Amino acid sequence: MKASEAHNLKDEELVDRLRQAKEEHFGLRFQHATGELENTSALSAARRDVARLLTVAKERGIDVEKELRA
Repeated sequence: MKASEAHNLKDEELVDRLRQAKEEHFGLRFQHATGELENTSALSAARRDVARLLTVAKERGIDVEKELRA
């Protein structure tokens, strides 16, 4: 995901995409720990996606922790 794509998302879509990105990152970390992950660069890309989405959310003043719990 590019930063411009993250900026173009609505708040609800941004939180949904952040939830999906965190789940994807968790799954990739789990695969890496068990030795099943072949494309290790996907792990870095997922981490950067989470960071981009968190940055945009904080710029907009969205309480990410509260939204992800709900």
